[in-house]
Amino acid sequence: MHAREQSYPARSRGRPNIITIMKNQHNTKEIESHTAVRPRPASNGMEKTITTRKKLKGVVVSDKMNKTVTVLVSRFVKHPKYGKYMKVSKKYKAHDEVGSYKTGDKVVIEECRPLSKDKTFTVIGKDNS
Repeated sequence: MHAREQSYPARSRGRPNIITIMKNQHNTKEIESHTAVRPRPASNGMEKTITTRKKLKGVVVSDKMNKTVTVLVSRFVKHPKYGKYMKVSKKYKAHDEVGSYKTGDKVVIEECRPLSKDKTFTVIGKDNS
């Protein structure tokens, strides 16, 4: 017996092994049924996806860096098991081009492209509420 004529059991999930396909080359339906071809959508390069940028409200806790402020954003999160609401805070570094925001100011920051290793937000303005 040659190597091409040997019959081995098929692999899992009903896929034929290589030798079974070689023996059944004349049967194209069997080969096509085990080939997954997914058509890709045509892209002409003109389509643009509009993404909304994340906006957060917080308090400036540090303005000691050049063109950068640190904003403390607080939010209430419900504990998954006990149901108690907890205050969770996180600090974000935000870009402040002019340097007009000082410690204690309530500001709104918006997500942007990475400006440095840690800075991915810009200050939009003061929070009126």
